[in-house]
Amino acid sequence: MKRRRHRKAKFVKEVSTMVCSALRRVAHVRVYLVRKASGVSRGHQHQALGSRPAASEFAARGAPGSVVELLGKPYPQDDYSNLSQKVLSRVGRNLHNQQHHPLWLIKERVKEHFYKQYVGRFGTPLFSVYDDLSPVVTTWQNFDSLLIPAGHPSRKKGDNYYLNRTHMLRAHTSAHQWDLLHAGLDAFLVVGDVYRRDQIDSQHYPVFHQLEAVRLFSKHELFAGIKNGESLQLFEQSSRSAHKQETHTMEAMKLVEFDLKQTLTRLVTHLFGDGLDIRWVDCYFPFTHPSFEMEINFHGEWLEVLGCGVMEQQLVNSAGAQDRVGWAFGLGLERLAMILYDIPDIRLFWSEDERFLKQFLVSDINQKVKFQPLSKYPAVINDISFWLPSENYSENDFYDLVRTIGGDLVEKVDLIDKFEHPKTHRTSHCYRITYRHMERTLSQSEVRHIHQAVQEAAVQLLGVEGRF
Repeated sequence: MKRRRHRKAKFVKEVSTMVCSALRRVAHVRVYLVRKASGVSRGHQHQALGSRPAASEFAARGAPGSVVELLGKPYPQDDYSNLSQKVLSRVGRNLHNQQHHPLWLIKERVKEHFYKQYVGRFGTPLFSVYDDLSPVVTTWQNFDSLLIPAGHPSRKKGDNYYLNRTHMLRAHTSAHQWDLLHAGLDAFLVVGDVYRRDQIDSQHYPVFHQLEAVRLFSKHELFAGIKNGESLQLFEQSSRSAHKQETHTMEAMKLVEFDLKQTLTRLVTHLFGDGLDIRWVDCYFPFTHPSFEMEINFHGEWLEVLGCGVMEQQLVNSAGAQDRVGWAFGLGLERLAMILYDIPDIRLFWSEDERFLKQFLVSDINQKVKFQPLSKYPAVINDISFWLPSENYSENDFYDLVRTIGGDLVEKVDLIDKFEHPKTHRTSHCYRITYRHMERTLSQSEVRHIHQAVQEAAVQLLGVEGRF
C-alpha cells in the first residue's frame, strides 16, 4: 500500500510540474504547442536509441558440444549459436496458418487472387503454394543459393539467428527458391515465418512473416501473342547495364518486367481497391536485376509494400532451368495487415487476447476490417466543455494541448457536441477524452489532476471560457 501511495504521489508531482511548465508559456501559445509536441517526439526517439540493449544480452549462447532440439531435430551448438529462448518459443507458432488470424487473412486473400487469376492448361491453379516449409535452413540455402557473397553484411551474426555455423532460422522465404526451382517448379508462392535480429518496437519484431512468389517463362510462353515472336530470343551475350543482365535480350527483359509489374498492380488493386496510385523505385537485391520497390499512395502517404525484380539468370541456371527466365517478388504480411487493418503495433499479431482475435472473425476473407484499439486496462473517460473565443480557435490546437499535457495516457479525443447559443451566437464545444494506461489501471483521482490541467491550460492558452 505504501508503494502505491508513493507511486501516486510521484505521478501527481510529475503532473503538477508539467502543468506549471505549460502555464508559464501563456504568451507563446502556438510556439509552445509546436515545440513541446516536437520535443516529446524527439525525446522518445532518443530514449529508444539510447536504450537499445546489446545483442549479446538477448542471446542464449549454446556451449560448444551441447545440442538444441528444434522441431524434432537435434542441432549441435558452436561459437555461432545465438538463439534466444524467446525466439525459440515463437518457432512453430505459424500465425499465417491460424484460421482468422489477420496474417492468415492476408495470405488467403493473396492465394485466392493467384488461384483465380492464373490458371494452367488443365484448369488447375498455375501457382503452387507452400506455407508449411521448415524455418530451419542451411546457410547455403539462405545466402549462397541466392548469390549473396561470403562477406556480405546480411550474413552477420548480429542480424541473424544461427543454430550453428551451418544451420539458421531463415531470414527470408527466398531461402527456398533454389530448392523449388531445382524440383522443376516454375510458378509458386512460399509463405512463412522469418527471423531477423532487431529491436522490438511498434514496427519491428524479431519474427515476422513473408510471402514470396516466383514465375519462370519459356521462350514460347514469353513471346506467345507477340508479333513475329518466333524470331525473338531469350538470351544473348552482351554487357550488363542498369536496365538488364548481360545474358538477357532487351525484348525478353522488357516482357518479364512488364508481366511482373502487371501482376503486382493487379494484386494490390485486389487488396486495396481501384484507383490506387502506384510508383516503382529502382533498388538493389543480390538475386534480381533490375530490381524495384513498389510504393502505393494510401490515405495521402507513399508507402513501400514490397520488393521485386527480374531473377538473376545465374541463380536460375544453377537450379537447372537454363532455358527459362523469370521474376520474383517478396512482401511482408505484417506490413500489409498493419496498413489494411490499421493495426498500430506489430506486437499485437502475437496477442492471444480474444478482443484482438475476434475482430478478424469474418465470414468473407475480403471483408473490410478496421482494427479497434484495445487495452488490458480500463479507460477513464472525462468530458470537457467550453465556449470558443470569437476568433483564432483551432481544434488542432486543442488536440495538441491535450496530447502535450496528457501524453501517452490520452487514447483519443472526440468532439461529441457543438452548440450555438440562439441569442449570443457563441459556439460551445464538448470533447470526450479517453484516458488509458497501457501497463496499469488508472484511478479517477490520477486522471482528475491531468484533466484539470487540460481545463486550466485551455482557458489560459487558447482563450476559451470554461463550462466546467
